[in-house]
Amino acid sequence: MELLQLQYFLAVARSEHVTEAARGLHVTQSSLSKTIQRLEEDLGVSLFDRVGRKLQLNEFGRIFLRRAERALFELDQGRLELNNLSSPDHGTLELGVTSASVLHHILRKFRQKRPHIQFHVQMLTTQEMVNLLERGEVDYCLSSPPVKRDDIECQILYIDPILVAVPIGHRLAGRSSVSLIELRDEWLVGLKIGYGTRDLMDAACKTAGFTPHYVYEGDEPARLVNLVEAEIGIAFIPSTARNELAKIKYLQIETHEVVREIALLWHKSRYISPAALEFREVVIEYFRDMSQTDNGIPR
Repeated sequence: MELLQLQYFLAVARSEHVTEAARGLHVTQSSLSKTIQRLEEDLGVSLFDRVGRKLQLNEFGRIFLRRAERALFELDQGRLELNNLSSPDHGTLELGVTSASVLHHILRKFRQKRPHIQFHVQMLTTQEMVNLLERGEVDYCLSSPPVKRDDIECQILYIDPILVAVPIGHRLAGRSSVSLIELRDEWLVGLKIGYGTRDLMDAACKTAGFTPHYVYEGDEPARLVNLVEAEIGIAFIPSTARNELAKIKYLQIETHEVVREIALLWHKSRYISPAALEFREVVIEYFRDMSQTDNGIPR
């Protein structure tokens, strides 16, 4: 059994399509198919069932996938550990976030400590975060909501109130607070289903007795402020994502406070470099300082 066979097997298992997997691996479809066939011959069983033009993992394939993922995960952790030993002041932190509203402050603080460490940040849904953590493709995730799993460490960092953002000329702009039920006929702009704040507020509105009406659903939280300012709709905005320069009024939610929990996630089995440990301390310190202020801006 060869390492290349395992890598090709994982690519096909995840895409369930030889053509797409070959394109992602930058190899020919014929070469990929032959490699998978040799792997099946080595194992003595078929790993896939063909359904039309797609491949689906069969029972043997699902069992082997768990082992193959684990084997490649451990090899990748070994590579990271050796890289850190040989170049402790260099490398890249892989980060996933559901909201990047405060990330620039955190990265700036960390860069002052570790100027040669690079970053790669992805905006992800909660499920995408879990998938990448399982595969060892991210070091940390800043997530809201938290993720409760046996294999993922979850540290709650901050309790973040959700506010209602309305344009300056809106009928509610003169108020300091509003009840959710008063928003039942409003047009809303928000993130897609699967993002923490969207899922949280959909559930809160349902509890209040209505389903929110969205006229815009996207995957860029920062754009929501611009849409509210342009009077396209109102939005639910976490307090940490407020833009005080925009022509927007932020209202508190009456009756029961709606908050999101911001958590730092990492996989319990993943190797954590000294630089990554230091990054974690910067994140914890940042949110600790934020919790000690009244306006959500750290001292």
